[in-house]
Amino acid sequence: MERKSPATIWCVLANAQNIEDRRLPTMKNGMTEKLNAVAGALIVGVDIGKDFHWAQFTDCHGIQVAKAMKFSNDRTGFESIVTRIQSLCNNAVLAHPYRQVVVGMEPTGHYWKTLARYLLGGEYELVCVNPYHTKKAKELDDNSQTTSDPKDALTIARLIRDGRYFEPYLSEGMYADLRVLETTRTSVKREENRVKNITTALLDEYFPEIYRVFKKPFQGKASRQILRDCPFPSQILEEGEAGVLTIMRKAVKRGVGVKRARLLLETAKVSVGVNQGLRAARLKLNILLDDLERYEAHLEQIEEQMAEALNDTGYADQLLSIKGVGVVTAASFLGEVGNPMRFQDARQIVRLAGLSLVEDSSGKSKGRTHISKRGRPHLRSLLYTMAMTMVSQNPQMKRLYNYLKYRQANPLKGKQALIVIAQKIITMIFSMLKHGTQYCPEKVLGTTRLKMLEAA
Repeated sequence: MERKSPATIWCVLANAQNIEDRRLPTMKNGMTEKLNAVAGALIVGVDIGKDFHWAQFTDCHGIQVAKAMKFSNDRTGFESIVTRIQSLCNNAVLAHPYRQVVVGMEPTGHYWKTLARYLLGGEYELVCVNPYHTKKAKELDDNSQTTSDPKDALTIARLIRDGRYFEPYLSEGMYADLRVLETTRTSVKREENRVKNITTALLDEYFPEIYRVFKKPFQGKASRQILRDCPFPSQILEEGEAGVLTIMRKAVKRGVGVKRARLLLETAKVSVGVNQGLRAARLKLNILLDDLERYEAHLEQIEEQMAEALNDTGYADQLLSIKGVGVVTAASFLGEVGNPMRFQDARQIVRLAGLSLVEDSSGKSKGRTHISKRGRPHLRSLLYTMAMTMVSQNPQMKRLYNYLKYRQANPLKGKQALIVIAQKIITMIFSMLKHGTQYCPEKVLGTTRLKMLEAA
């Protein structure tokens, strides 16, 4: 009788920074169901490297059934590991064929993504293993701190045998675009801030009083033109009032008057800025301004594409109906979360962001409650920023924030109240998207919360 190949190959992925990043919320299986899922399976543990990966093969009891295999991080290597799996499954010596195959990985950086996408190209599903478990479990077999790629692969396989895995989520379609755009914007924004900090340090050294004339010299067109043509006090004094006014009007035809030019001259006269190395400092400043303009152009281009991808999701109108939520914020939220319909409850998104509350207590000792921070840090930072913005712009969130801070019983500190607001934002957005409704101020706080606010 010809033995059939396994119906599905399960791939287990572990992200060293974000354990809950790719948890598929539809998975409700407990430990018993997970153990049943790997019963009678061929388990393959893979330790990921940049150029080569190592694989170990065990049965559902953790017993090795083949030698460790090293394969390359390319199509040839991927085909070789699949061929090896198929040959083990079709081994005529076995009395019973393997019911399925479970392939587990502990990815290193971004190197796991190619293998994951390759397996997704077939009839494969993906699950994840907690990398912290791998780190702690590697001494169970030999009681040694020794680490090697084959040993790590075997540890991963045995963790899968114990049912210590969860299913991953890899975004697709417009959500994959939003994910890449969000991470790209974060990187570009970080570089823009770096350039601004270097430019600020340069101005603090050569013209620290410029902020008396221009509060934000990087943002205004007139101030940026001054930084281009005559950024330092000695050069401003050489240009004189007429020259400074002419320079500013290159960028702005209206709104720049004689008073601003005179104030700049008066400030330059009393400046204590350094007057040595001005030629090199000016070259450095022009290079920094070029970098700043380039990053601004990149951000504009990225945000245009974020708006297009947000419209493709079909949730743009609902998210933008919330007062205090803009296009970039809404697109970044979906980029981090992915398809919101894959979740069954808003609390799953709270855990994904690392905003779930945990407590360290033992015996008579009761620790303080704090957020877990086990999740996506960018999503957590985004939600915190959204909370601050909505507290200042959204009347309902501002009312709830004030209640949390000034209530008589258990008042919260400012940051604690913002965490509650962030959790509330998740619940509100999830409910709106799930039921296909627009933002309704009367329904935001709910009947119970409104009664508490009125009583307070």
